[in-house]
Amino acid sequence: MSKFEIKMPKLGESITEGTIVSWSVQVGDTIQEDDVLFEVNTAKVSAEIPAPVAGKIIEILYKEGDTVPVGTVVAVVDMAPDEAPDPGAPSDNKTVEEVKPASDALPTEGKSGTDTLSAATAEERWYSPVVLQLAREAKIPKDVLDTIPGTGYEGRLSKKDIKNYIAGRSQGEMKPSQPVTNASPAPKAAPVAAKPAPSASPVGSSDTQVVEMDRVRKIIADHMVMSKKVSPHVTNVVEVDVTKLVRWREKNKEEFFRREGVKLTYMPAIAEATAKALSTYPQVNVSVDGYNIIYKKHINVGIAVSQNDGNLIVPVVHDADRLNLNGLAVAIDSLAQKARVNKLMPDDIDGGTFTITNFGSFKMLFGTPIINQPQVAILGVGVIEKKPAVVETPEGDVIAIRHKMYLSLSYDHRVVDGSLGGNFLHFIAEYLENWE
Repeated sequence: MSKFEIKMPKLGESITEGTIVSWSVQVGDTIQEDDVLFEVNTAKVSAEIPAPVAGKIIEILYKEGDTVPVGTVVAVVDMAPDEAPDPGAPSDNKTVEEVKPASDALPTEGKSGTDTLSAATAEERWYSPVVLQLAREAKIPKDVLDTIPGTGYEGRLSKKDIKNYIAGRSQGEMKPSQPVTNASPAPKAAPVAAKPAPSASPVGSSDTQVVEMDRVRKIIADHMVMSKKVSPHVTNVVEVDVTKLVRWREKNKEEFFRREGVKLTYMPAIAEATAKALSTYPQVNVSVDGYNIIYKKHINVGIAVSQNDGNLIVPVVHDADRLNLNGLAVAIDSLAQKARVNKLMPDDIDGGTFTITNFGSFKMLFGTPIINQPQVAILGVGVIEKKPAVVETPEGDVIAIRHKMYLSLSYDHRVVDGSLGGNFLHFIAEYLENWE
């Protein structure tokens, strides 16, 4: 018997555990390489975990709803179920980390019209032998194969994806199949971490209903409480005249959409101002470890997004200071779209050094946001409103209608003092007020 151990994968740099949402197989099932084994849910992303080998499921060690540390064996596959074991032969136990896609492991075609589906594919986009074989049989060239969206782990093209595409093409649909939104049930009351048990279970009365938080909401709740305990929060608020920015957007939004293919919102401008402020005041682009201040070499701006299920997620624009306004707009739009359909990958949410949250999308004037640990500051953006304001002119002061909004900055008073926080916030305000 040749056993292969399936381990809980590491779905991100800071991810230490995952919750098994659902199993797609049972003990005794025969599986093929790339078949979906189970769905895992972490604090920020969900992913379907495919089988790296073919064989027979001989053991499932955790049930649906269990929270399992990264690297823990969750299932065992017999890779040679029809072979009689040799008592004298050494055991051949493998783990998921030992199996890597190698160019010599990928089948190739001879001189057929699809010989582009060769080992070289592994260097660009990895495909399992099963997917490659199906593509060859259906005579799908490599350039077309590369355009088919994958719904597997890390965006891999699964056997289900290629079969859906082939079936759609046979019915006259020439476009690649679209990723299928996961509709698996929510995790079953999996604990986020060891917590003291409540003294008594909540009991609803005739006019109330008790609903337990889902896993993501539990993590958000714990994270917010931890942030308030760890960081002494201070919030500053400033009113900003963004009339120039509003007029510029109105003038350029249609042309921008034709050129870039995304709507021009105010967030790219705010993100640009924030990135430049972080570059000017690197003391805000830090984290705290005990009595040590850790200065970040990259400016990675997270943008808080509300998901369709009511939970909150913060995808990250990496190296935001190196992107122009167009690049920021495309990056923010792409991340927001992926966040709302739960298609963010681990890299999309890792490494944030500063966060922006937009209260204005809910018509709020301003708020006092909670710092996204281990960061030391977060910017809150209020709604833009028309207001009468005193404007200085060469002929004297006049009252005019201006577009104004509030910006609020919550910061960790352990490392950010009032002077630094105020200067940082005013830098962003002046950048937006003098928009060109």
